Amino acid sequence: MPVGRRVLWSGGELLVTVGVVLMLLVVHQLWWTNREAKRGAERKVEALEREWGSAGGSGGAGDGAKDGSGTTGSASSAGTGTGSGTGGGAGRRQSSYTTRVVASQAYAVLVVPRLGLRVPVAEGVSKPNVLNHGYVGHYPGTQQPGQAGNFAVAGHRNTHGEPFRYLPRLRRKDTVEVETRAATYTYVVDQILPQTSSRDSGVIRPVPRSIVKPSYGYKEPGYYITLTTCTPEFTSRYRMVVWGRLVSTRPRAGSG
Repeated sequence: MPVGRRVLWSGGELLVTVGVVLMLLVVHQLWWTNREAKRGAERKVEALEREWGSAGGSGGAGDGAKDGSGTTGSASSAGTGTGSGTGGGAGRRQSSYTTRVVASQAYAVLVVPRLGLRVPVAEGVSKPNVLNHGYVGHYPGTQQPGQAGNFAVAGHRNTHGEPFRYLPRLRRKDTVEVETRAATYTYVVDQILPQTSSRDSGVIRPVPRSIVKPSYGYKEPGYYITLTTCTPEFTSRYRMVVWGRLVSTRPRAGSG
């Protein structure tokens, strides 16, 4: 075979090989990581529910579902929180959680009925330690479930379990639940910010409000949940934000 033809043939084989390798990498990223992360997340949800069931009335993080007076919070008391009422009670609830929440460890389950989603919530938003495991990550420094302020979380929209892939399907009045050892907290979606800057830190503040699009968000203290994910799909250029308000707290049987 002439040298020129041999070079062209070898170059063609190299391009085919590179193409196959790239295709395998894409398959691994889009399929295998999803499969493994979803399986791991499902197992973690099952493990948490077994743990909570066997713990029974052992206390633990149960203090997180109580107000400052030591009584279990109700839908009405949670829904009407104001700035003057969040000092003592919320502070004690926060101290109860901080003694038990461990970085990168799952400690709650996020349930979104419209999306058919049940996913673990872990402390932190590190990709390798939390998000890439198919978990939803809790932003450090934001409040915990049921507390006055803003319980803010993030999740992948694509790859690694992609728990928030269908977040754009949420609508106002949809419910979002957060299950913990102590209680189940139910929030109702009432605001959706389709797109904002990835650096829009206002969306996870105690009174969440976009600093890029200030017409989105809240003006008064309350009991909020914030769900964030990347947008558009397969990019991380912008963020989508879904907000909701706490409407009820249901103590877990045996947690009192």
